[in-house]
Amino acid sequence: MKLTRRQMTGGIAALAVTASALPARTETAMENLPFAATTPVSIGRVGLMARDGSRVADYYKSVLGLTELRRAGNVVVLGAGDRELLEIEEWSALRQDDPRSAGLFHTAFLLPTRKDLARWTRHAIDTRIPVDGASDHLVSEAIYLTDPEGNGIEIYADRPRENWIFDGPSVRMATDALDVANLIGELSSDEPEWKAAPDKTVVGHVHLRVGDATTAEQWWREEQGFDTMQSLGGQAVFLSSGGYHHHIGANSWRSRGAGPREMDRTGLGFVELLSKDATAETASRDPWGNEIRVLPAG
Repeated sequence: MKLTRRQMTGGIAALAVTASALPARTETAMENLPFAATTPVSIGRVGLMARDGSRVADYYKSVLGLTELRRAGNVVVLGAGDRELLEIEEWSALRQDDPRSAGLFHTAFLLPTRKDLARWTRHAIDTRIPVDGASDHLVSEAIYLTDPEGNGIEIYADRPRENWIFDGPSVRMATDALDVANLIGELSSDEPEWKAAPDKTVVGHVHLRVGDATTAEQWWREEQGFDTMQSLGGQAVFLSSGGYHHHIGANSWRSRGAGPREMDRTGLGFVELLSKDATAETASRDPWGNEIRVLPAG
């Protein structure tokens, strides 16, 4: 949210103690999914460009519990259940992503329940998974990681929407310390261990690095029809469809003034939106060249 991953606080610090020829994708019914995935527009998949696709894919499989659903050539698709969430395309000649440029800040994987997040947290503690931080955002609770090629990750659970506080059209969000003990308290002594990402895990939101948050806000409102849910003094903006706290975040904390993204770097390949109003697939680019695809919602 408001702080960079390095600045984020929370008791989870204790955890770190330490495209191309792919088969046609299968659409997944949107029944009983988290609220974030039921709005008029939601996030479908995120595409990553990687120098070592297998290494990156293995990280998401071992740490987040995603499942390999399809592989062809240099592309691997990961998901939860039969729902595709992440497409990783490998090109060994790519240059490393520049965190001061436009691109991906993090991909946020939304777990169906708070108990799922507690189960993953206990797994992270037991297996000493390194994390970057953890936060209570009022509307959600989140833990942050970084994959082997520097892509940010958020794994989170939403609080019930009826408990969100709105100030007019804006939703109240913050970056407070996560109460890890309280989170773990969700689990009973006989709770099953974390084995894999639950079937109804979705990409709840995507947070982008941009050169100017105001320009990003204007683009997402005008080109994608999103609503502004919170704006932080021209440094960051959070937008959504259908009253979700945010499907898209955009900040210039480290990338202020950045120009168009260099396409020969690792990192963000595309963001895929699922729209209930779309009748055909379309694609466009935001002011920094980030590819935004829109598909009809299944």
